[in-house]
Amino acid sequence: MPCGEDWLSHPLGIVQGFFAQNGVNPDWEKKVIEYFKEKLKENNAPKWVPSLNEVPLHYLKPNSFVKFRCMIQDMFDPEFYMGVYETVNQTTKARVLHFGKYRDVAECGPQQELDLSSPRSTTAERQTFYCVPVPGESSWVKEAYVNANQARVSPSTSYTPSRHKRSYEDDEDMDLQPNKQKDQHAGAQQAGGLGGLHWCGEPKRLETEASSGQQLSSLNLSSPFDLNFPLPGEKGPACLVKVYEDWDCFKVNDVLELYGVLSVDPVLSILNNEEREASALLDPMECTDMAEEQRVHSPPASLVPRIHVILAQKLQHINPLLPTCLNKEESRTFVSSFMSELSPVRAELLGFLTHALLGDSLAAEYLILHLISTVYTRRDVLPLGKFTVNLSGCPQNSTFTEHLYRIIQHLVPASFRLQMTIENMNQLKFIPHKDYTANRLVSGLLQLPNNTSLVIDETLLEQGQLDTSGVHNVTALSNLITWQKVDYDFSYHQMEFPCSINVLVTSEGRSLLPADCQIHLQPQLIPPNMEEYMNSLLSTVLPSVLNKFRIYLTLLRFLDYNISDDITKAVEDDFVEMRKNDPQSITADDLHQLLVVARFLSLSAGQTTLSRERWLRAKQLESSRKNRLQQHKCVNGNEL
Repeated sequence: MPCGEDWLSHPLGIVQGFFAQNGVNPDWEKKVIEYFKEKLKENNAPKWVPSLNEVPLHYLKPNSFVKFRCMIQDMFDPEFYMGVYETVNQTTKARVLHFGKYRDVAECGPQQELDLSSPRSTTAERQTFYCVPVPGESSWVKEAYVNANQARVSPSTSYTPSRHKRSYEDDEDMDLQPNKQKDQHAGAQQAGGLGGLHWCGEPKRLETEASSGQQLSSLNLSSPFDLNFPLPGEKGPACLVKVYEDWDCFKVNDVLELYGVLSVDPVLSILNNEEREASALLDPMECTDMAEEQRVHSPPASLVPRIHVILAQKLQHINPLLPTCLNKEESRTFVSSFMSELSPVRAELLGFLTHALLGDSLAAEYLILHLISTVYTRRDVLPLGKFTVNLSGCPQNSTFTEHLYRIIQHLVPASFRLQMTIENMNQLKFIPHKDYTANRLVSGLLQLPNNTSLVIDETLLEQGQLDTSGVHNVTALSNLITWQKVDYDFSYHQMEFPCSINVLVTSEGRSLLPADCQIHLQPQLIPPNMEEYMNSLLSTVLPSVLNKFRIYLTLLRFLDYNISDDITKAVEDDFVEMRKNDPQSITADDLHQLLVVARFLSLSAGQTTLSRERWLRAKQLESSRKNRLQQHKCVNGNEL
């Protein structure tokens, strides 16, 4: 373990040391960031930092150094806090300067009082993000991060065990903000506050305990707090993340890795409860709206902890089997080593997916191209690099699509299966929308980070009537596929959020949704027991081989690609010749499709430039795909 554990267990002590040395000179803030940056460069140091993704909150010490892998679900308004404040000893009149950065509560010692009028006090600004665990993160990703983490933690003694030794799932069902907290903590009086930093009269941490029999007041929560996860069934903590530097670099839906100070001070719940009661006295007409906004922006710290960020980085990917940043010099050895053995990995993956697709090797080829596709640039409004595949011909009334999704889950870091039933289309919320009462962005199914695999199962669609909401949801899916964007609903206007989501549509006939490529499944075998067949397929793959598949599919997304002038000329000449031979059916769209297939075919072989061989192979694949569609011109009355 890195020598000296104080930076892990008492990071604010480290910050205090730099502040004491430099006083109000702002250089101390830069020195703090540099200190922790250097600490994390030490051998395996990041693995010793407890993660909120893997460690239950009650195992984490308050004000300790933690990390969090998350997606920005919402951004709140900037808030002001006391960057530097001064306290006065009521007996000796001695004055002491304190820093307010990385803190929610300004704690005053015995006999100390905050001097709000001190000329040495300064006000600073910070941004608050509402962050959730990465939506759709695969179980193998979570397990790999858990196995890699070497942090030594034990249940925290700073909380009442009966309240805090429960999982996040249990916390979602518990009543929040009990009135009894106020009575138990009469000594914790709020003597003042400024923006996001409160202070109390006692330095010790206060215990809180709920009274199960007590009813919530009208200004407190009347229902369980909604953690606002985009996908149903998600688990894990949501966090209020306080960012002090370079917050303009981040945007909604970015995936981040954060390092900072954990704040779960129970006194926050008391202070926020008093603010809600105070708002009711000011204007009863506005108290409901204000209470709703306050409960969303200041939830109990035991349920939604705060992280005061010291270091933050935007993640290229969340695959734990690869270096975090593939552009760095130290990652090049890993990349070059893996690229040298790419050919056998591709061959094994093709065989694995061929078995998963019931012996259809052509469909397996296209599935590989789909899984490594990504939007690499935009030309005006056109996203280049998207490759949505419609896998038609899937057996109806079968568990094939469900098990195919399980296979994909084992290969990609993040995914979600949307069961396209009439009920789901009419009832589920796809589009995030702005709730102006609570002043927050309410998430929807399509609020997903880039490179998420979205599998839409259309085989479950039966006859029925789509209502207005269902029609809007189908339109949203179509826009996502065609333009790789989601239009968030801000009531008075819509705001475009560009994305790069890999969409695979499984259907019996041709999909109702648009697709860049339709491949009709041609099974070579129909297993009598689909579940047994797929389980057997997964169990026969060695974990080391499965990990190579996972590295392969993630790594190839980030390779550069270009076409030389010679090949460009050869492709143009070839296209002219194709037009001469078949002027009726060969269009500019066919050329674009061929170039996209050739691009991902080249990358799938580890080639970053188009060769004549790959171009001919792309033409061959497209010809086989189109011929197959002609052979299955009509299935169950649906035109392909």
